[in-house]
Amino acid sequence: MKRASRKADKRPVSSDPAAAAPSAQAAFASYAAPLVGEAIEYANAVREDASPEALHKLRVSLRRLRSLWWAFEPLLEKGENTRQRALYKYLAAAAGKTRDWDILIELLTKEGNGARDMVPKLQDARVGALATSRETLSNADVKHLLREALSSASKELNTAHERMPLRKFATRRVAASERSLKKRMKRARGAKRSNYAAFHNVRKAGKKLRYLLEFFEPVLSGGRKRTLKRLKQIQKRFGTLNDVVASEMLLRDNIALLAGAGVGDTDAALQWLRKERKRRMRAAAGLLRKL
Repeated sequence: MKRASRKADKRPVSSDPAAAAPSAQAAFASYAAPLVGEAIEYANAVREDASPEALHKLRVSLRRLRSLWWAFEPLLEKGENTRQRALYKYLAAAAGKTRDWDILIELLTKEGNGARDMVPKLQDARVGALATSRETLSNADVKHLLREALSSASKELNTAHERMPLRKFATRRVAASERSLKKRMKRARGAKRSNYAAFHNVRKAGKKLRYLLEFFEPVLSGGRKRTLKRLKQIQKRFGTLNDVVASEMLLRDNIALLAGAGVGDTDAALQWLRKERKRRMRAAAGLLRKL
């Protein structure tokens, strides 16, 4: 996999999209093309590289694409935009199935919770999930799908009669994302500790806003360092909570796979995950109160 150009791919082709492409419509391809190329590269790499890192990078690149298509939603045909975002979600979920096993194995291996004897069976399950992920991504023909999505959206935007200044457009979409995050944070603050969905929605909204700021920061007026710092705090704190919640659910849904691993081991792992979930939920709630 090519790595030399990785940092450059995280920003639009032009270092100053406002100068190179004065309208949002014209700037779209400079944001989307590098992300599409990156996702295709990672999808190809997953065929040869079974490491957790490769799958994680593929999933992140697809999430970034989904956020970009959300950002340009007001300028794109609604039905097609919804289908494209659903496609990115589907492909990310395909990569995520294997990634979820990686997280569960990592938690049970490193946290000293007395459930390490289960790991060999979990690794077997991970091998099966990887085979399914690879098959799904291969059958989907990621390269063709993503290039077709880029071509279709670019054509629609380039032939649009109206034009909106990129800075004005970016400011509006970032503001909409900020309102969404604040609304979800307010709901989560008033939610019961058992209501994980409210916390999960904060994490998703924060991640979307962070991606939009990474896309548009060069053309936005004013600094966003403080906002990005807060978003990184949310992503880290709520991400560790999500890891435990997803791992607990995965283990409960696959109890039958652990036959022979020892009932005590399974019960001990679930008990530890349950306690860890409560601890991390308190930590996430504490961060919300500070922000």
